[in-house]
Amino acid sequence: MSTRQDSAPAPIVRSRDDLVAWIAAGSKPTERWRIGTEHEKFLFATDTLRPVPYDGPNGVRALMEGLIARFGWEPIMEGTNLIALKRPAAEGALSATVSLEPGGQFELSGAPVRTVHDTGAETHEHLEQVLAVGGPLRIGFLGVGFSPNWTLDETPRMPKQRYQVMTRYMPLVGKRGLDMMYRTATIQVNLDFADEADMVRKFRVSLALQPVVTAIFACSPFTEGRPNGFLSMRSEVWRDTDRARTGMLPFVFEPGMGFERYVDYALDVPMYFVYRDGRYIDAAGASFRDFLAGRLPQLSGELPTEDDWSDHLTTLFPEVRMKRFLEMRGADGGRWRRICALPALWSGLLYDRAALDAAWELVKDWTAEERQALRDGVPKTALRTKFRTGTVLDVARQALAIAEAGLQRRAFTNAKGEDERIFLEPVAAILREGMTPADEILLRYERDWNRRTGPLFTDYAF
Repeated sequence: MSTRQDSAPAPIVRSRDDLVAWIAAGSKPTERWRIGTEHEKFLFATDTLRPVPYDGPNGVRALMEGLIARFGWEPIMEGTNLIALKRPAAEGALSATVSLEPGGQFELSGAPVRTVHDTGAETHEHLEQVLAVGGPLRIGFLGVGFSPNWTLDETPRMPKQRYQVMTRYMPLVGKRGLDMMYRTATIQVNLDFADEADMVRKFRVSLALQPVVTAIFACSPFTEGRPNGFLSMRSEVWRDTDRARTGMLPFVFEPGMGFERYVDYALDVPMYFVYRDGRYIDAAGASFRDFLAGRLPQLSGELPTEDDWSDHLTTLFPEVRMKRFLEMRGADGGRWRRICALPALWSGLLYDRAALDAAWELVKDWTAEERQALRDGVPKTALRTKFRTGTVLDVARQALAIAEAGLQRRAFTNAKGEDERIFLEPVAAILREGMTPADEILLRYERDWNRRTGPLFTDYAF
C-alpha cells in the first residue's frame, strides 16, 4: 500500500475528463518502459517465532532506524511515528521506498528499473541490508503469502492513520478484510503501457492469466499453525474482502474498454479517506463522484486534487489495478528467487509485442464465466484446477513458453551474457514437477517436520 508524503499542493481536479487525462498521462514510449517490483515479508522474532511489535528495542521501528543509520535511508514520518523510508534517486527519477503493511509486513517498493537483472540486484541489496540490521535485533524475514501461525488478535498493528480508517470499514463490507490487511503478504509487479490500445491489450491478457500466476506462486497453506485446506489462502481471503473494489473486472473485456471506462469503474468504488494537512480524514463509503461535484460531506464545497485521485486509485484492489501503469496483484509472497521470477514472467509476456500477441491468442476466447471459475478455483487447487480439457498446469506451461521467447527477444543480458530468462528457472522448476511452493511445504510438513510449522521459519526464511 502506498505511503503519502507531504509535498507541494497538487492541481485541482474539476471534471471526469481531468481524471481520464491523469491516467492517460502514464503512457510511455517503449524505450521508457520500466519494471517496478514490490515484495512483502513477514517479520518474526528468531528466538520465539512470535510476531514483531512496532515499538521496543527489537521492534519494527528499531529495524527501520537501523536501516537509516547503517545504509542512509531517509525517514518518512507521520506525526512522531516512523512509518516508511525512502532512498533518494537520481534527479527526475522515482526512488525506492520501504513501508509497513498493517500487520507489520515489511515491504520494499522498488524503483522503476529497465531490466529484471536490475530487479535482481535491487532485491539482493535490500535483503542483505535487512538481514544485516535484523540479525542483531533477532528479527527474521519470512516469504510466504499468509501468516502461518499467528491469530488476528496476536498480530501487531502498525501506527498508520489510513489503516485505522480501513480497519473500521473492512468488517462492514466483507468477512476477510482484516485478514487481508494484517495476515497476507504478496509480490507485485508494475508495468507500463504505450497508449490506450496497448493498455487494453495488456490489461486483458494480465487479467485472464492472473489466476494462472496465482496458481504458480501459491505459497500460503497454513493458518494458525495448521493446514488450512488451501494452497493460496492469501488469494482465498481476497474473495471475501470487499466485492466493490476487488475481482476480475469483466468490463475490461467488453467493447469500449479504455481509460474512460476504468475511470467510471473507479468513480463507483466507495472512498476510504482524504488526506489533508498531515492527517487522514475518514470518508469511508463516500462517493468520489460527490467529491468531484464539491459535495463530499467531510469537505463540503472543496474539490479533489490529483493526489486525492491517486490516493483513491490505490484503494481499489482488483486482480490487476491501473493507475498510471498496470499492477499485477495475483502472487503470494515468496523467497528471493520467486521475487525476481514474477517480474521476469510478466515482462516476458507483456513487454515483447510478439509475446503479447501470442498471450492474447491463448486467452482471447475464454469466457467471463471461465475466467471467474479459474479465479475461484486456484486458491484451493492451484495448478490442478480443471480448465476445459486439461488443467491450469497446461495453461501455465504455455504461458511460460511465451514468456521465455519474449525475454529472449528482449535480449537484455548481464555481465555473463545471460539474458533475463535465467530468472524464470524457479517457474520452470515448479511447472516441470507440477508442484507449487505450497505443495512442497505441505509435503515437508508431513514428511520432514513432524506436522509442525516451526521449521518453516528456518527453511523458508530469507
